[in-house]
Amino acid sequence: MTEISVAAPQPDTSRRRFRWGRAGTNPVGLGVATLWLSIIVLLPLAAIVGKSFDNGWSGFWSAISAKNAVEALLITVWVSIVVALINVVMGTVVAWVLVRDDFPGKSIVNAIIDLPFALPTIVASLVLLSLYGPNTPIGIQLNATQPALVIALTFVTLPFVVRQVQPVLIEVDRDAEEAGASLGASNWTIWRRIVFPSLLPAVLTGGGLAFTRAIGEFGSVVLIGGNVPGKTQVASQYIQQQIEVDAPVDAAAISVVLLLIAFVVLLILRIAGSRQSRREDKNR
Repeated sequence: MTEISVAAPQPDTSRRRFRWGRAGTNPVGLGVATLWLSIIVLLPLAAIVGKSFDNGWSGFWSAISAKNAVEALLITVWVSIVVALINVVMGTVVAWVLVRDDFPGKSIVNAIIDLPFALPTIVASLVLLSLYGPNTPIGIQLNATQPALVIALTFVTLPFVVRQVQPVLIEVDRDAEEAGASLGASNWTIWRRIVFPSLLPAVLTGGGLAFTRAIGEFGSVVLIGGNVPGKTQVASQYIQQQIEVDAPVDAAAISVVLLLIAFVVLLILRIAGSRQSRREDKNR
């Protein structure tokens, strides 16, 4: 008689994993995350908003409508818009080269992109001052000019666009590009109709991050910018000036304006990016 062996039943781990995945939000994790965000983000924001209104609404308005304050804000916003546009174009180009091209030293270039994240921004300002300052070795003196601000802020914000676009570009459907090419579409048409719509949400997000970083930047412009009121003084330097003259309420008021600008820009770009993503999903 043939002996029939029966394997011991194995525990059903798939159902257990399924229940774990659908267990919902962990109350402890949610509480820890909320507490941490409150301590690191919400409480400081609430404190600075409260400080800005120590002299009431009239004091807040007087602080943000002062001549030097308005000039600093306008210069900051204008230069940051220019920087964001430059990085949107060049950051996308750099991301394209890193993803689609192979060349010697590619890994080194890829690492250099993140250098502004690790390098103290004051060091960047010092290097730029040595390069474009009064003793410039290349014969181009830009210190205490708005182009110097653009160069400094472009340096510190370049990674935002590159790192937003790069992973999306990796996931772009190459079959659609090949199909378009086989039907006789030009490279420009393929880029405009197939590739760029897929990249647009990432490009907008990267541009928004570059803009919001630029409007609050201080270290990279503190030396090369010159801090000339009405010419190269940005909002962060104006805030420092108010602290030095013992006007912390005015400094807090300008800080709140910068926060509002950053919040509105990021909100608009997120809404636009979400709509573009939904539009792309419907067209697929």
